[in-house]
Amino acid sequence: MSATGLLEIKRRINSVKNTQKITKAMGLISISKLRNAKTKLKENYCYFNQICNIKKEIFYIGRNENNIFLKKNKSNNKLFLVIASDSGLCGSFNGNCIEFINEKYGLEKENISVLVIGKRGISYINKYKLNLYKSYGDLDNEENYKNIKNIVFDFMESYYKENFGEVILVYTKYKSAIKQEVVEENLLPLKNEFKENENLHLDEVVSIEENVEELINILIYKYLEGKIINCIFDSKTSEQSVRMQAMNSAIKNADDILKSLTSKYNRIRQSAITQEISEIVSGSEAQK
Repeated sequence: MSATGLLEIKRRINSVKNTQKITKAMGLISISKLRNAKTKLKENYCYFNQICNIKKEIFYIGRNENNIFLKKNKSNNKLFLVIASDSGLCGSFNGNCIEFINEKYGLEKENISVLVIGKRGISYINKYKLNLYKSYGDLDNEENYKNIKNIVFDFMESYYKENFGEVILVYTKYKSAIKQEVVEENLLPLKNEFKENENLHLDEVVSIEENVEELINILIYKYLEGKIINCIFDSKTSEQSVRMQAMNSAIKNADDILKSLTSKYNRIRQSAITQEISEIVSGSEAQK
């Protein structure tokens, strides 16, 4: 190969090295973000456990009520609330939840709508020809968390009007740094986990004679809000975990490419040197 060919390989080697430096930096950032996400998720567990107690109180207080959010309505339509991300470079994270819906409910597309949190999920909704109900950007800061109130109010109102018969949350649950799982959880109608003979220690619940329906609706709203917040923390932890794995994989691939290019460069360079020596020897022999 000519000197031009060697220069081209050298250029590719330098390009891969530069890319690898960027990837390593992004990998370190993802590790830091994963650590922070895990801390937030752990801190939120205590709060969410209290939120879960609200669910039992809802059914305890409303056990003799005919609340619309505690029973199935007449609609056959399903609304899926999907948690994705605004960011890329995280493998198949942003598409997994939509693919899950398509695989499990693909035959019901006419009755399916998707509300997605995270703009990167929209392209997958279009890919599988699902109906996009609404979309929101990443809810990864305190300001954007205000949108959760709007989201909960929106789908509760739609359920009340019987636009949807089910509201289902789909997100990526964090299992470990190397394992994440797409899960679906029912939001509406709220499933009754209260058992009449269960000792729930609810003796402190104040006896309510007025506005029981209003209280139940407020408790349902607060429970759903807390549920979604917790699942967003879970999903963000999974996202950073997947991104860390993607960066590690990219670094390994860059190492493999560098080894291959360096080997090729040295082999061609050695061949060129051998050829030059042969030409010198041949020229010297010809002059004798």
